[in-house]
Amino acid sequence: MSYDDDDDDDVGGGGVVRKASRADDPLGIRRRGGRKRPPSFVLATDFEFDYRDPQTLKHFITERGKIVPRRISGLTAKQQRALTRAIKRARMIALLPYTAVK
Repeated sequence: MSYDDDDDDDVGGGGVVRKASRADDPLGIRRRGGRKRPPSFVLATDFEFDYRDPQTLKHFITERGKIVPRRISGLTAKQQRALTRAIKRARMIALLPYTAVK
């Protein structure tokens, strides 16, 4: 028996189950939710993150205390690096918690 045979008497089948057909998604790209827009104050080109301003930094920290990734925050790479530096500095001087607050 070869793989080309289309006999239905095979036990186990060996068929591939697909979740979505190619007609639904011709390029093979699946999107799972939209991108979160950054706050309007960050869109200004001259905006700088300040580690002494924990209220601003809290917009970019999850409930668990993790820094929100760039793909979700919508920041540029340069802004994301500045944000990370500011959050880490604020954590060092205890303006922001390292982990979630119960």
